[in-house]
Amino acid sequence: MSRKHNGLSFYHKRKRISSSLIREILSWVFGIFVTVFIACVAVYFAGMTISMIGASMDPTIANGEKVYINRLVYLISSPKEGDVIVFLPNGNEKSHYYVKRVVATPGDTVQIIDGRLYVNGEMEQTGPVVFDKMADPGIAQNPLVLKTDEYFVLGDNRNHSEDSRAANIGTVQKQDILGKAWFHSGGDGNGIGLIR
Repeated sequence: MSRKHNGLSFYHKRKRISSSLIREILSWVFGIFVTVFIACVAVYFAGMTISMIGASMDPTIANGEKVYINRLVYLISSPKEGDVIVFLPNGNEKSHYYVKRVVATPGDTVQIIDGRLYVNGEMEQTGPVVFDKMADPGIAQNPLVLKTDEYFVLGDNRNHSEDSRAANIGTVQKQDILGKAWFHSGGDGNGIGLIR
């Protein structure tokens, strides 16, 4: 004799998970993993920030501003004249990061005569920005020929900058360059924008 069930039944049919559903889930998990990995790499290479210490780059970058660094660019190219770079002087890991402008590249001859910068015998053409005459030529008082992977850097606020003219800084080796400064924000000047 069979019993009729009226109302609730506790018997459920087992549902099978289809292989297409499993593939869809794995596809989403893989996509999320790849996205997180790419984001981590992007932040490591292009997302590092430091704070500008001092007024050596005024008016381009003010004291206390955040400076965003592209760490990837110099893995595939070399710094060019006019680039603003971030480096550790002489590779000193205990020093704070320095932010300066490249004014001469490997093979160039640098000299400061009567407070003006000469690269390969020609006086620096500054464009719209006119730099003050430098009171102290430092190590560039005499002609200085840059070797392979050596760069001569100056702060934009030339008379208030510790840069390649100082014997304890000197020329900057490519291996000591952290990356290219490309953006700044906040700080004393409340400026924001691309670094040119």
